[in-house]
Amino acid sequence: MPEIYEYSHTVAGDEIDAQGHANNVAYLEWMQAAAVAHSAAQGWSGERYRQLGCGWVVRSHAIEYHQPARPGEQIVVRTWVATMKKVTSIRRYHVIRSSDGQLLASAETKWAFVDYATGGPTAIPREIAQAFHVVQQ
Repeated sequence: MPEIYEYSHTVAGDEIDAQGHANNVAYLEWMQAAAVAHSAAQGWSGERYRQLGCGWVVRSHAIEYHQPARPGEQIVVRTWVATMKKVTSIRRYHVIRSSDGQLLASAETKWAFVDYATGGPTAIPREIAQAFHVVQQ
């Protein structure tokens, strides 16, 4: 079970804004993709959550941009679970340029666990909480 999951991506042309670097919406998409891939790697795919009838929704994002990502650059989104409470979890991210190891962005997302039928919060099942190691970083 990887404590810190690494999601690789090549910055695409359609992710670039008028200033010649990755648009901030692209960072959100990378974070989402990394979180989903990490969950699937831990045995919790989207299909498994659908079968359970519960899953994660975003409550908030916070991103600090440090350096721009440019078209064609290889990046790695490192992500880990920082907290796992009764119905919420905080996931953190570092977006790093592969060629030189520069930190491009640091971020976190607060996720809530909800019942798909009602949309209301529900307790995170033990088997899900135990699938993720909480990393203090």
